[in-house]
Amino acid sequence: MSSSASPPLSGEARKVLRELGLTQYETRAYLAVLGKEVLTASQISEYAEVPYSKVYEVLASLEKKGWIKAEHGRPSKYYPKSPSEALDAAKLRLEEMTKTWEQAILGELQPLYEKMGIREKPDIWILRGEFNILAKLKETLDKAENEVMIATPSLPKTLENTLVSTLARLQDAEVNVLLMVSKEAKDWNARAQTIAHVASVKVRNQMFGGGVIVDRKEAMLFLGEEKPALVIWSNHLGLVKFARDYFQYLWNSSDRI
Repeated sequence: MSSSASPPLSGEARKVLRELGLTQYETRAYLAVLGKEVLTASQISEYAEVPYSKVYEVLASLEKKGWIKAEHGRPSKYYPKSPSEALDAAKLRLEEMTKTWEQAILGELQPLYEKMGIREKPDIWILRGEFNILAKLKETLDKAENEVMIATPSLPKTLENTLVSTLARLQDAEVNVLLMVSKEAKDWNARAQTIAHVASVKVRNQMFGGGVIVDRKEAMLFLGEEKPALVIWSNHLGLVKFARDYFQYLWNSSDRI
């Protein structure tokens, strides 16, 4: 391939293009067009070293995925589309794929899992890392049907964002949501009203750790200060009852905002 046929591209960028669904031939073809602005199929085949027998298939795929546009004629000419525009198109495709995955997994596989009764035996999990903690928190809250109790000595922005969107949905589903936070939480006064729209909120002078209790069935216990360094999740009925009773005790002696 001529060194002037396409712009240089790092290995990381090539990896991302593969993750976005571009084949090696498609990446070569797009880079060739990107380097020359407009090319015919035969020129792309030459510059990108794509076999001529495959070049039209490659170009049709790139056009469908939103990376190039074609001006059909004799010969047809191909132009690059903005990478940001192509990325937006890829995001839309991923969102549609995710919806399809959810329908298949939650609609068919999850009922089979629940029917087996695997979760009848109580579990205790130890969670570490912000991503794992937030993912489990969202999963636990999404199953709420009647009651959610949340106690947090601080309210990190990542936790607030997760809570507001999830609790708004729970409020619409008429789930009773109680949120208790420490008066020492940073920026609490400025952010309290946002949370108060989607939950009953109380504050207290001091809290040690925190947690989430859902429907008297599951509990997440937060251990740590500003950010929970360790979280314990359990559906052990005795542990969940203890956590709920303690929350209720603190709630009764806390102040409304």
